[in-house]
Amino acid sequence: MNVDASTVTEFSSHRMVASRKLKLTQSDAVANEEIALLARLRQGEDGAFDELVMRYHSALIRMAMGYVADREVAEEVVQDTWMAVIEGLGRFERRSSLRTWVIGIMIHKAKDRGVREKRHTTFSSLESVDDDSDETIDPSRFHQSGEWAGHWALPPQPWDGQTPEKLLASQQAVNAMYRAIEVLPKTLKEVLILRDVEGVDANEVCEILKITATNLYVRLHRARERVRQAVETYLEGQSTV
Repeated sequence: MNVDASTVTEFSSHRMVASRKLKLTQSDAVANEEIALLARLRQGEDGAFDELVMRYHSALIRMAMGYVADREVAEEVVQDTWMAVIEGLGRFERRSSLRTWVIGIMIHKAKDRGVREKRHTTFSSLESVDDDSDETIDPSRFHQSGEWAGHWALPPQPWDGQTPEKLLASQQAVNAMYRAIEVLPKTLKEVLILRDVEGVDANEVCEILKITATNLYVRLHRARERVRQAVETYLEGQSTV
């Protein structure tokens, strides 16, 4: 059974949107949990650090893979991150959420590791394609001022409205989507993982990556379009088999 790319992306979009809505309704509870966990961490309570690692370790590995060449190096970066978290807990001033702080440490260490491994040339060549000064999207499509500055004024059309049940007929199409995410340039991959996979709030993503809201939405749009195009190419190939 053939499955088109719009069905794949629609299913993913539905799931991601539902996840974000759930997280919004639970935001106060999560904030309170973080405060309690931070207190336990600072008191040296047994199990508190294990709980922190269980919450974020897998997500940190996925994000680190966007900066370094392989999983083994990514795991080393994340281990270094956890050491820095332990050493820095006393200095954490809660100007951001605990999650944002931990992710920020990891990204800093991953970037440093990439430079030390002399991969910055490769990263630069990838990033040059996605320079934020390249206005591939008309700036007038974003609100320029007021409460909604940086958000879509004329949003792109939804990925599609087809029934997501069709997606279940092709796990290979889903795998193609995730492979497409893995090969995105770093600047696009990091926003897609943080925003759509991990469900991090847009303001937190901007804070973590030190980018503007407009840059975030432009990068996110480009990332989603590249994933859709990659899946379409895969499915077109399947239909000719």
